Amino acid sequence: MRETDRIVEQLRLAFEGGAWHGPAVLDVLRDVDPFLASQHPITGAHSIWELVLHLCATQGILLRRIRGEEAGLSDDDFWEPVPEPTGENWQAALDRLARQERELWSAVAAFPEGKLNQKLMPSGTTTAYTTFHGHVQHNTYHAGQIALLKKAWREIPF
Repeated sequence: MRETDRIVEQLRLAFEGGAWHGPAVLDVLRDVDPFLASQHPITGAHSIWELVLHLCATQGILLRRIRGEEAGLSDDDFWEPVPEPTGENWQAALDRLARQERELWSAVAAFPEGKLNQKLMPSGTTTAYTTFHGHVQHNTYHAGQIALLKKAWREIPF
C-alpha cells in the first residue's frame, strides 16, 4: 500500500468514523441543527457553526497549498463569518465540509510520494507529510470541541 493511501485512510477515519479515538467529525455533527450550531454554550468558545466553517476554510487552504499556491498566510484566512442561522445555510456548510474533505482525500491520494518530505509552500515550515497528518489531528481536535459544546448545551438549565 502506498503511503498516500495510508494517509487518506487516516483522514477518512478522523472525518467519517471508525477511528479508535472516538467520534469523528461527521459523527459529532450528525444530530446538530442550525439552532444548536449557532449557540455559544461556553463563554469565550467558538460555536459549532464557527468550527465547521473553520474546518471548511482549512480544507480549502490545504487544497490550494497542494496545488502549489501560497494560502492561509493569516489567521483571518482560517475563520469565516457565520451566515444567518437557517436550515439552508447550515446544510450548505455541512455539504461543503463533506465535499471539500473528499476533494482533499483525492488530492492526497494523487500527491506524488516522492514529494511527501517537501514543503507544500515555499514559505511553509512543514512538509506535505506532516501537513496531511496534521489535518487528521486538526479534525480530531475540533470533533472533540464540538462534542464538548454539545455536552455543555445539554447541561444548560432552561
